[in-house]
Amino acid sequence: MEYQGDQVRIPCVIYRGGTSKAVIIKRNDLPPEQPLRNRLLMSIFGSPDPRQVDGLGGGDTLTSKFALIGPPTREGTDVDYTFAQVSPDRPIVDWKGNCGNISSAVGPFAIDEGLVDAVEPVTTVRIHQVNMDRVIIAHIPTEGGRPRVEGDFAIDGCPGMGAKIDLDFGDFAGSTTGKLLPTGNEVDRLDVEGVGKIEASIVDAANPLVFLRARDLGLTGIETPNEIDTNAKLMDKLERIRGKAAQMIGLVEDWRKAATESLYIPFIAYVREPVAYPSWTTGKEIKAEDVDVVSRLLFMGWTHKTYPITGTVATGVAARIPGTIVNEMLPKRTERKKTVEIGHPAGVVSIEAEVAKNGSQFEIRKAMVGRTARRIMEGYTFVRQSVFA
Repeated sequence: MEYQGDQVRIPCVIYRGGTSKAVIIKRNDLPPEQPLRNRLLMSIFGSPDPRQVDGLGGGDTLTSKFALIGPPTREGTDVDYTFAQVSPDRPIVDWKGNCGNISSAVGPFAIDEGLVDAVEPVTTVRIHQVNMDRVIIAHIPTEGGRPRVEGDFAIDGCPGMGAKIDLDFGDFAGSTTGKLLPTGNEVDRLDVEGVGKIEASIVDAANPLVFLRARDLGLTGIETPNEIDTNAKLMDKLERIRGKAAQMIGLVEDWRKAATESLYIPFIAYVREPVAYPSWTTGKEIKAEDVDVVSRLLFMGWTHKTYPITGTVATGVAARIPGTIVNEMLPKRTERKKTVEIGHPAGVVSIEAEVAKNGSQFEIRKAMVGRTARRIMEGYTFVRQSVFA
């Protein structure tokens, strides 16, 4: 960090990873004190402000993400990656979870910055995900000593195409709670104040996720993000259910405090059987035969406009566990497939998921997802000196 007048400049890079965007800073370029880090990140992103006009955030939860990268502190890995979700409209920086989309930018960043040596045609990067102390294995297409950007792999929810990055989250069973099924049950019956009794499947894979049936909420399952976010009664109901689940799995002591003490996790989603619907971004029809389950997922108090990769992992894994709410939505054809296709508001995301039972417990054998990533900007971000006071 360097002083320039009454501001401090901090080296940073902006990366798109999958359908999200993050500011990335090297570990040595940020003070280690957590309260100061939180103040710095809120200043860097321009939070709290719905437009984030005085910072680098894009006024959206998908563009208000942060990655701290450094040399590995875990044996057998190549790089450390710590994730933080910065709330655009609230003074909250949440370090509890992980972003799978931003995980796809970590390997390219590590190669670009010389933290990992490039190996052509594919560089394998073992990423230590510090928040959860788990390992992501990333396979990065590489050419001329640099990560490739151009390619023919497309992601619904991100314009254009790019070089495919494969991410394996097979190490992420019970990533937060220590158990793939934190309650030990495929389905739980939650008694929620102001809602009543409702069934849910809670699965902890990459991030803990609470699954509900769309029909149990009186919904079609193909609502647009705007339709969900502007339905105050529905949003309150979903947050009450999410808070109850957070309390059940030990993330908060009081479900009423989940919105402030654990805003990022657990995610909550409602699912339904395959059905045709239009993409809310392009208007293109998503065909019923092209999806295995339709889902709408919420995090940070908003509906995800596409689908998070950690949510993709949890959904794909839940689809492979008999008895879960996700599994009951699947058509018969899915039993013969390696992949699970998840229909989200902007299109479809695919995951190769393998789950096996070991005694009385389920374990993840594979959770492979394809993404693309691109370095967008490098330079400095400026923070007022008063933030350090």
